[in-house]
Amino acid sequence: MHVTGTTALSPDWDHYRTAVVDIRFPGRTVHVEPRAFGTAGGCFPQAAGGAAVHVITAWNPRGRTASADANARAHRLLLGRLRGLGLDWWPAEGGDPGGTHREESVAVVGLDDAAARALGRRFGQDAVFAWTPGAWRVLACGTGAASVSGWAASARGRARSRSAG
Repeated sequence: MHVTGTTALSPDWDHYRTAVVDIRFPGRTVHVEPRAFGTAGGCFPQAAGGAAVHVITAWNPRGRTASADANARAHRLLLGRLRGLGLDWWPAEGGDPGGTHREESVAVVGLDDAAARALGRRFGQDAVFAWTPGAWRVLACGTGAASVSGWAASARGRARSRSAG
């Protein structure tokens, strides 16, 4: 794993570097987890067309646990923002590898890293994820810091899905 621009990282940075994400594409859920730098295991989603998939949440802004109502309201605002920008997205859920902490998220296509970081900042987030065919990256929203690793993706069977894009 490579880390760049490490000034002023969140105390939760190590949790973000080990986080896993489930993305609900039409007909299947894809589970993505970090791996050794340079590793790409599984298939990158064709639906992304080779573009970066940024995973963003609006839950628990500023690293503070919010109520279910506050998280739901923040998520609705995030979805409204994505619709307003005309971006393609899929429902996602990110959390720790053991599954004890999960946050409703979105997997978005059509943003560059700067725009994804700005959207994360808008919703009070420390970091967002960027998945490309060659890397899984954790991008700090408040600085230019990034942690770069490889990834492994595995299908999790058929899933109900909706694209708002």
